Amino acid sequence: MTNSTTFNESYVPAHLAIQAMRDNGYKNTAYAVAELIDNSIQANANYVQIICKEKEEVGPSRTLVKLNQLAVLDNGEGMDAEVLQLCLQFGNGTRLDKNKRTGIGRFGMGLPASSISQCKRVDVWSWQDGVENALHTYLDIDEVKNQQTQGIPAPTKKEIPSIWLEHWERFDKSGTLIVWSNLDRFMWSKGQTLITHSELIIGRMYRKFLHDGSLKIDFTTINESRLADGAKHHFALPNDPLYLMDKTSCPEPFNEKPMFEPAFGPEEYEQVFNIPYDNEIHQIYVRFSHATDEAREGVSTGAKPHGKHANANLGISIVRAGRELDMDTTLVNSYDPIERWWGIEVEFPPALDELMGVSNNKQSARNFSDVLAMMESLKKEMDKGVTLKEIIEEYREEGDPRTELIEICDFINRRLNLIRKIIKKQNEGSRANINTAKNEKVEKQATEVTNQRKELGYVGTSDADECKPAEERKEEIKTGLIASGIDDKSAQMVAEHSVTHNLKYNFIENSFHGSAFFAVQPKGGTINIILNKAHPAYENLLETLDEDCEDISSIKLKERLEKASLGLKLLLAAWARYEDEMPDGMRKDHVQNVREDWGKYAKDFLKYEK
Repeated sequence: MTNSTTFNESYVPAHLAIQAMRDNGYKNTAYAVAELIDNSIQANANYVQIICKEKEEVGPSRTLVKLNQLAVLDNGEGMDAEVLQLCLQFGNGTRLDKNKRTGIGRFGMGLPASSISQCKRVDVWSWQDGVENALHTYLDIDEVKNQQTQGIPAPTKKEIPSIWLEHWERFDKSGTLIVWSNLDRFMWSKGQTLITHSELIIGRMYRKFLHDGSLKIDFTTINESRLADGAKHHFALPNDPLYLMDKTSCPEPFNEKPMFEPAFGPEEYEQVFNIPYDNEIHQIYVRFSHATDEAREGVSTGAKPHGKHANANLGISIVRAGRELDMDTTLVNSYDPIERWWGIEVEFPPALDELMGVSNNKQSARNFSDVLAMMESLKKEMDKGVTLKEIIEEYREEGDPRTELIEICDFINRRLNLIRKIIKKQNEGSRANINTAKNEKVEKQATEVTNQRKELGYVGTSDADECKPAEERKEEIKTGLIASGIDDKSAQMVAEHSVTHNLKYNFIENSFHGSAFFAVQPKGGTINIILNKAHPAYENLLETLDEDCEDISSIKLKERLEKASLGLKLLLAAWARYEDEMPDGMRKDHVQNVREDWGKYAKDFLKYEK
């Protein structure tokens, strides 16, 4: 019996599929550009120039400068006619075979997929024997949609436009030029804006190449309407989320020196896991770091430039073949300001792509993220007596492909909890936090309320010392604070500030032994309130609310407020239980009277809020 069915139509009509393929999930333009840089590195380029070509357009009220083309040029090995013919074909790269996965490339999707995600036309020139012999091909979405072309044009010899020849810094014997035009999906309309937003991401992705000097990335801006002004160059700096590198994009003084240090010491900060996969053993490297004492020294370090830089690098850096895929935030406590002060890097070879669940646009490792998300539920099982070994065996028997990642993710989770404890203890001890700007309003307000009470005849034991000479008052305040464990510099600062500004109250954040949340110290006519940073109430109330909120999202801000609200209610519950456990009689009545009296004072101080 013969089958008379004939097949005349393609499974995927190009003119219909091309539009759907434009929505291929690139996070932004920087990630799309990174696919082109990957190809350059794979071609052994050591110089990549990203040229943003702007053009002036006359608008209704003013002349606008807009980005109208973007070019990526390299001095790599270039492509011959056969490879160039394939480079714009989806899923037909030269490294799809597992045995050829020795570098950044793999999927055969990068150049066409990233290009059409940002623009309607991409032109490619490549040469291996001088730029004058460059071959050219292209992909034009409108032509494909209108069925004007049935396939990728065969490479032909074509001269490179002079605009690129004149502004390329490194024309070598071989290389490749990719030009995006008709930029209908760019996130940023100006060249400098694109560079500003891309440098942090691209500098982090290729930090290892940039740091060891094997690659230079030159961001260049030219204005087609004002070519005489010349080009503006900006070289990408490494952005290391572990902050163990020097000469990076981190703000001063940590641009020239590391801001973090290896966690658990230089010999133990890196753990190597031998992973059996596909009949071979492969290594996954896990590295840990945390902020140095110097990085966290002072007040509100999170609000300083280097603190904000660290906050932009939150998460676990997933690195494949030296190139970062993603900053995974699964284990990040979004409400906690100390999260910016740790760094974790997980590096693996391309041979483990399937195990890690690497996406075809190289922006995530899905399996690894899934296992990280399982850690909380697995911990609950272990709390019930189930061992990690038993959990792993169960997953292995079920044939779960993620099994080999469970031990690694459990190790990361446990180490991260230890690092968080180290970070929290960093600023404890004799070093106090003095922030006159932050406390200025509350100190002034409390002083004004107290002055009003004094006018009504209410007298405190500290009031008599207000008549002493200023220098004597400063010395008393300083000496008292030093005796309480405050360092000399902080004590001197508090004394100068309070006497100079005639303040009755000072708020000081410092760790001290004992169960008290705060200590009260009347000295030199002032009342010093020392908040115990080692007390849980400090972490759950003041620290949560006082951290800089300039760059925080509404969701994270809501989480902070909810945490503070919970902390305040638990504080009240602790007092309530304190009263409840008092034996009947005079002492219990006394405690209840204290609560009543304190409430009256609180009413006076709080109603004065402006």
